[in-house]
Amino acid sequence: MLETLHSEAGAAFATISHADLHSDRRPSISVVRKQSILFVTSEIADYIKAGGLGEVSAALPRALRHSYDVRILIPGYRQVLSQIGAVEEIARLPASFGIPECGLGRGTTKDGLTVYVLLCPELYERDGSPYVDSFGQDWSDNDIRFARLGLAAADIACGNGDPLWQADLLHLNDWPSGLAAAYLAWRGQHIPTILTIHNLAYQGLFERDRLPSLGIPDAAFHINGVEFYGKLSFLKAGIFYASHITTVSSTYAQEITRPEFGCGLDGLLRTRARQGRLDGIINGIDPSWDPSKDPYLVSRFSAENFRGKRANANTVRKSFGLALSNGPLFAVVSRLVHQKGVDLAISAAETIVSQGGQIAVIGQGEARFEAELQALARRHQGSVGVRIGYDEGDARRMYAGSDFLLMPSRFEPCGLSQMYAQRFGSLPIAHRTGGLADTIEDGVNGFLFGEPCLHRFTDAIKRGLDAFRSRPRLSAMRRAAMKRPHGWDSSASKYKEVYERACQTAAWA
Repeated sequence: MLETLHSEAGAAFATISHADLHSDRRPSISVVRKQSILFVTSEIADYIKAGGLGEVSAALPRALRHSYDVRILIPGYRQVLSQIGAVEEIARLPASFGIPECGLGRGTTKDGLTVYVLLCPELYERDGSPYVDSFGQDWSDNDIRFARLGLAAADIACGNGDPLWQADLLHLNDWPSGLAAAYLAWRGQHIPTILTIHNLAYQGLFERDRLPSLGIPDAAFHINGVEFYGKLSFLKAGIFYASHITTVSSTYAQEITRPEFGCGLDGLLRTRARQGRLDGIINGIDPSWDPSKDPYLVSRFSAENFRGKRANANTVRKSFGLALSNGPLFAVVSRLVHQKGVDLAISAAETIVSQGGQIAVIGQGEARFEAELQALARRHQGSVGVRIGYDEGDARRMYAGSDFLLMPSRFEPCGLSQMYAQRFGSLPIAHRTGGLADTIEDGVNGFLFGEPCLHRFTDAIKRGLDAFRSRPRLSAMRRAAMKRPHGWDSSASKYKEVYERACQTAAWA
């Protein structure tokens, strides 16, 4: 498979031996082709983003493009089509079962990354996010919408998409693309597939009676297949049929094999771990997170000179209605949901305010948390400021201006916010779980606490306040946080190792 040649221009290059250069005979030319990777995702930060998957989908393919011919497949949401520019339809993908026909379009990002777009207005050209409508309700046809994505990925891997390109390996992401691995298996195709789990809690669950419309064989509705407690699980399908599973931190890879974090899939994941088919690879953050260059900041700074943090802090205070202060500024940049420990942050606010601290919050999520935070801000005017929603500039200035980031997540597969905060010299105060445990060194570049409860959380906050009162220690911790490696190079190298193992496994199948 790795030696299969495709005719796409630019995919190959010629090499001439040293001996040939010094002889009269015609040089022998060997063709070396980059392995072809199709990165299948339901969101990408270039065009549409609902969470961390969008950031990873934008950054990881770019980190891999020097080693692979990596291309992206994404549904043709309205937001994608309005931003990507010219899209050439290169194929029609036929209807199958209850999955409608669609066009396969090809476009490019501004920096030349090839993006395949599924052109199916009836499924994708809607207001709302990739997964929910403008009222926050799941689209009723999400099973068809993302089965279409999985089936298209399988078609492209089998050579039925772009006539000039074929994938050697599929890199699938979360439940929306999980069925791709299953469709290949049901066709008897041994094309290697990697499934990355970004958050095991989201599984893509649907009723059993949807099987015929999705082209899922009855025999696959089994514990050794797609069945999950009487329902169809797209994520389980991906885990069961993929060649290899990755998740987004080494600690989370261990956690999801235990019942308390496994979301009912811990047994299957323990099996994959025993087989050597489960790896944890921490995410990186893209190079734009650089406080010395960030255009959103009112004053730029670096690990060698972070005096500019104060100007950003004052801007945040003014923007969020906080009083000017020399005390510590705490930030919350988060989805406002139970997983993120928002209730713990609300309860800990009294401790922070009583110690002269201030809190700025940006995010949206569950209505009860939004209301509780707004009530908290009214009780502590000048000390707590809340903005429901999200703005990139505000968020970046909050990371840059704050002294601490509150991140008491009950579980956190990887987390990006703590890395953004560290890069901008804000010390995360976080629960010791998942990627938080892998990226924060307690007392060195942030603070960790064990049990996700108010007592442990406030203890960690008090340790942060102690550090704030000791300027030499605070400066040393900020510097350590800013200098921690945050990029994608190490992670990309580990993905390359996984790709090679998956290809070997598929070759033996």
